[in-house]
Amino acid sequence: MKGKLLVTSALSLSVLMGASGRVLAHHGNAAYDDKITEFKNATVTKFNWANPHALIDFDAKDAKGNPVHVTVETAAPQALRLIGWTKTSVAAGDMITVRMYLAKNGNPAGRLQKIILADGSELHDTQLGGDEGGKSRYDPDAAPKK
Repeated sequence: MKGKLLVTSALSLSVLMGASGRVLAHHGNAAYDDKITEFKNATVTKFNWANPHALIDFDAKDAKGNPVHVTVETAAPQALRLIGWTKTSVAAGDMITVRMYLAKNGNPAGRLQKIILADGSELHDTQLGGDEGGKSRYDPDAAPKK
């Protein structure tokens, strides 16, 4: 009897794990364009330092000069911390240049490639890669030391 209960429990657990794996799987980058779009002279309206991704809302002009409000997704705060970001890295009112991968569905949203601050310094994202070639930007030697 114990043997049957153990087998039944193990089978039930494996079925649950298989089903939940699909539900809990993280989304990929298929929703975003492969080319980088740049918004210059963008004004940050909100920086939401939260899981699962930090979000930056900004106002800018599109390629035709029309005003647009855009939300760009970054990595999770714990990943951003590893490469030097903080809750105050950007703030409402900051003027920035945003390089991002736009959503393929046409929504004014996308995935961050990097931000160039007014002083010329750059904040990179950690998940998509650092350059147009898709190489990783994460450098463990550049991460802040504890």
